[in-house]
Amino acid sequence: MSGKYDFDVLYIGAGHATFDGAAPLAATGISVGVIESGLIGGTCPNRGCNAKITIDEPVKMTREAERMGDILQGDLAINWSKNIEHKQDIIDNLPQDLTNRLESNGAKIIKGYAEFIDNHTLSVDGRKVTAEKIVIATGLRPHRLDIPGTELAHDSEDFLNLKHLPSKITVIGSGYIGMEFATIANAAGAEVTVMLHSDKILRNFYQPYVQKVVTDLKERGVEFIENAQVKSFEKDNDSYRINYGKDQSLETDWILDATGRIPNLDNLGLDKVGIKFDKTGIFVNDYLQTNVDNIYAAGDVVSNDQPKVTPAAYFESKYLMKLFSGQTTEPIDFPVIPSVVFTSPRIAKAGVSVEEGKQKGFDVSTNDLANYWYYRVDKEPIAESKQIHDKEGHLVGVTEISDQAQDAVNSLLPAIEFKMDREQVSRLVGLFPTIGYAAWHRA
Repeated sequence: MSGKYDFDVLYIGAGHATFDGAAPLAATGISVGVIESGLIGGTCPNRGCNAKITIDEPVKMTREAERMGDILQGDLAINWSKNIEHKQDIIDNLPQDLTNRLESNGAKIIKGYAEFIDNHTLSVDGRKVTAEKIVIATGLRPHRLDIPGTELAHDSEDFLNLKHLPSKITVIGSGYIGMEFATIANAAGAEVTVMLHSDKILRNFYQPYVQKVVTDLKERGVEFIENAQVKSFEKDNDSYRINYGKDQSLETDWILDATGRIPNLDNLGLDKVGIKFDKTGIFVNDYLQTNVDNIYAAGDVVSNDQPKVTPAAYFESKYLMKLFSGQTTEPIDFPVIPSVVFTSPRIAKAGVSVEEGKQKGFDVSTNDLANYWYYRVDKEPIAESKQIHDKEGHLVGVTEISDQAQDAVNSLLPAIEFKMDREQVSRLVGLFPTIGYAAWHRA
């Protein structure tokens, strides 16, 4: 332990931006502290990714059973309460598992809320804790609409903990959370309405593929209201009224405010130490260092061009571990960070986008996967990919819509990251028959 300070490195927050690097950092002998007011693991393991993918699994299964209806006998239906119980069973042990991981490597966990006193000192529920270096890894929290009745709406964590599914659910917002949860609720039997701020859904994904997902959801009964201009929420006996547009209203049983996520920076006392930030997050340099030289930031709370996804937070956490332990002195060099939205079908992407590829004059090829034999095995009606090769023939980007898009894009990441040309790709032979082989075969 540093003689001058309580810790060599002190992390605020215990999500992926912390524990993926803090545990191995502590194992090197560096004294590490982790401050967390809630569950160890932060959003992703406890109220995000892990919970979401668990309750989505039955959706994926019912979709496939639906397509295979002339082969399989009997109908499948999602038991919502049992699904939520299963989700809880999956995630219940994660905070303790992550606690054990941190503590077994030598890190110390400090429970409470942190606030800066100076650039080396934090107050944690009134107790002073000091460190040579401090990492802000507090992530994002749900945005809440600033309208009358906003307290009547719920956030993503509330949805993931719903013990009984309401008959009518209205989703405000059409980003990742809004579209994923609309898909899940619709598949589980709820009447779902999605209210858009504009006329664009999943704006960071290839729009022709987004429209395929939207068309499918509309056919399944999901209603979309564009440019809704939501004005207020009101309680109306046992239901709720959403007032929007020009004197329009909508009755519903449950409101999900999925209007985005914002940096979790309130009450940290950043102004006391002069850390620069804005509504997009904390500003850092190429070493994830803030304008205060001993204070760093990592994960979703950082203002940068990286997608706000777990893999980016993981990579940043690992980078800081190497930087603090002396394993590197180089600036961070981000790899290709993929993204996926877990609708049914999924849309996944990595590297250069279709739009950017066309602007640069790259070769943008289209693969009709719905008629490719491997995707016909489970009768996928919506399956297509676009691959982007630069002028030298390197695979530099991919976007896919299919039930297996995330696995197909994952298998192509090495080719994109290491800029393989077609000859090099041809030497990679995957297991057959698998989605990986199918993806490589088309690259």
